[in-house]
Amino acid sequence: SSELFSQDLPLAELHAETNDQLVRQQVALEVTEGQTYRVEKSVTVAAYRQEEPQPAFTFSSLALPDFATMYTASKQAWDELWAKAAIEVTGDLMSQKMLNLHTYHLLVSAAPNAYQESLDASITARGLHGEAYRGHIFWDELFILPFYILHFPDTAKEILLYRYRRLAAAKKDAQKAGYQGAMFPWQSGLDGSEQSQELHLNPISGEWKEDHSRLQRHVSLAIAYNIWQYWHNTQDRVFMEQYGLELMLEVAHFWQSAATWDDATQRYFIDKVMGPDEFHESYPNSEQGGLKNNAYTNMMVVWLFEEIENLQQQLSAESFQAVLEKTALTPADIAAMADIRTKLGLEIDQEGIIAQFEGYFQLEDLDWAHYKEKYGNIYRMDRILNAEGKSADSYKVAKQADSLMIFYNFSKEQVNQILADLSYQLPTDYIEKNLHYYLARTSHGSTLSRIVHAQLAAMVDDQELAWSLYQEALSSDYRDIQGGTTAEGIHAGVMAATLFIPLTTFAGIDIREEQLQITPNLPKAWDSLAFQLEVRGTHFAMNVTHETLTITADQPVTILVNGQQVSLEANKEATITY
Repeated sequence: SSELFSQDLPLAELHAETNDQLVRQQVALEVTEGQTYRVEKSVTVAAYRQEEPQPAFTFSSLALPDFATMYTASKQAWDELWAKAAIEVTGDLMSQKMLNLHTYHLLVSAAPNAYQESLDASITARGLHGEAYRGHIFWDELFILPFYILHFPDTAKEILLYRYRRLAAAKKDAQKAGYQGAMFPWQSGLDGSEQSQELHLNPISGEWKEDHSRLQRHVSLAIAYNIWQYWHNTQDRVFMEQYGLELMLEVAHFWQSAATWDDATQRYFIDKVMGPDEFHESYPNSEQGGLKNNAYTNMMVVWLFEEIENLQQQLSAESFQAVLEKTALTPADIAAMADIRTKLGLEIDQEGIIAQFEGYFQLEDLDWAHYKEKYGNIYRMDRILNAEGKSADSYKVAKQADSLMIFYNFSKEQVNQILADLSYQLPTDYIEKNLHYYLARTSHGSTLSRIVHAQLAAMVDDQELAWSLYQEALSSDYRDIQGGTTAEGIHAGVMAATLFIPLTTFAGIDIREEQLQITPNLPKAWDSLAFQLEVRGTHFAMNVTHETLTITADQPVTILVNGQQVSLEANKEATITY
């Protein structure tokens, strides 16, 4: 506005100065000693794309009401969002504060009230709160999307459409690399092109080394998984027929083209990839980046090919055929996926330990006690080893969960099905063995590592370990446990995951089956846990204690509580004692 209005002051001219360095406003006022004055300044921001001939707004249309009016509207909007997303715990004030902090950051990183088709954006690894990673989009969506799927599904859909609008770029990158289908980038830029660095500076040694992180092709599997989660929990058939199936088929086509038959083993293999671990980029002393038969990647590929078959049954034949034609996939391609799904290779020892990748068991063991005593903070063991003239590629050391990530995505039953599809038989206690084997070899250089291991610990009934790891993750940004990284931006992935674990691991909710399943497992430190969520169009309000589950649904529905069928009437509170 060009003028300042006040009930207490005479009309005053507002002078504005603008140049390349600043925007400055000045106003001259006549004031009386001893009297208090209040000046309100309201600011609005509008944006338009460079390709637009001119802004689709006028400055006069951007006028704002007074502060009191805006505050009231803002408070109402926040109250509505908070009612849907808040998690309330009793008995642990610090956890409550952290949960509130993380909920806030997720709500502003992709504000549901502002997320519209025209925005065309996703959530960066550091949210909106720092410049680390230069605003690129990573696989962190795998951990972030469930928050929106459960509370704000329309927002989740728009985030998925960010990927769909960059499908052409992913197909182009796949073709350049010698593959078919869509190869989404590890670090997605504005146009969907790969922005991962090819050289990496080690701050400990001060030296540069090759960076092969773009070989983490599993980012496309995270995208497919999120599409499936959204579809499974919304049954949004229009989205699936117009966008979701096409994305999943293009990703599946990529992995089909990446699989090679090996006559010697009578199995397919996938090479030239990296797993979630990130410390292992290649084999020891190899001049080429990439590994063979990364377990997490291969098992996710098997799941994806299983899901393609399921979608063929769930969608109409006409819809499925139309998307097949659009993607230029043939019945032979679908048949090839079905064959790969039963013959993809893994390396598993006699104890049932699933090798992180082929050749992992031949790597050297690390003297963890020595390095902990020498360096204290050993989160980034890759940099420590590199500064000593060694390489993490040579050792059984991981930055974060890799093979174990499959248990974060799927239930034990689903993982068992994947292994059965591949004709592998493991000991009944293989999950416990794998957890403790890899936990002893993981430095937790990523805050996400604690989240995955916390869920796994609860899965094998090590509740103390689950609670300890969860608490470390919950306070990781607040306490900046990585020693300075939070100043570059919050970790949106771990914040979202710490909001998901209370619902899944502690309240025991499983949204991956046809029926909502609940198996409460409340931590000793919490007296109760309350929250709301939306599953398949039904809105639930729940309160979990150590003895009871109190639940209300807004329509009739049958759920499973501790394996028992429970029928809920619409808007009628039910209490189940266990």
